[in-house]
Amino acid sequence: MNRLQLDEIAGGILVKETINNYEDLLQMLDHFLKEESTFNWDHFYSVRERNVPFFANEPDENLVEYIEKQLIKPGKVLELGCGPGRNAIYLAEKGFIVDAIDLSEEALEWGRERANERNLNINFIQQNIFDLDIEESSYDLVYDSGCFHHIAPHRRMSYLDLVKRALKPEGFFGITCFMEGGKFGGADLSDWEVYRLRSLKGGLGYTEEKLRPIFKDFEEIEIRKMNSRPNENRFGLEGLLTALFKYR
Repeated sequence: MNRLQLDEIAGGILVKETINNYEDLLQMLDHFLKEESTFNWDHFYSVRERNVPFFANEPDENLVEYIEKQLIKPGKVLELGCGPGRNAIYLAEKGFIVDAIDLSEEALEWGRERANERNLNINFIQQNIFDLDIEESSYDLVYDSGCFHHIAPHRRMSYLDLVKRALKPEGFFGITCFMEGGKFGGADLSDWEVYRLRSLKGGLGYTEEKLRPIFKDFEEIEIRKMNSRPNENRFGLEGLLTALFKYR
């Protein structure tokens, strides 16, 4: 029996080293990238006193603008990578029904505490977004603030499939991600370089020109830099891109 037919124990998980289908290929590439990473999101969120800008309980300034300009009206929203819930809380306060997903139980527990303080009902779910079992065409908005730039290139198709599956016709997709070469992150790597280096270098950077072909199946409403000096009680950070699309 050759090595590719053997089973490998990695991180306490049994990994089959045989590629029989597309999902096996995705899992292999996931594993190669994770081998080089020691970062742990639960540990990151466990120290709430860290000087991390997005730990503040304030919604993204672009999200607030979408709501205030009535580009997006209250409905059902799926937030991908919600962290401690700052955007989920804002949306719930504005009358949205919120499903908020994150890998980190520490982040979600923090989010639940914040929501309880304001008597808000938010459905916080601890899960990998690629394992979500959702009702097709059930969301008016899918929102992602800081998840997409941590998605490896081989998972982008799965990510797009998830967003399309989740959204109702004419539903909206909003995103905030690292700008290429941004102050707080945004690696300028080609997709092939990710695998040569076995690393996302803390998060991939994007430009308007990179985002457009990725989301070509959506109608572009706007792509712009995040306002780093937003009004009071809004989150804004230099070096981030924001975008809003409509699902056609």
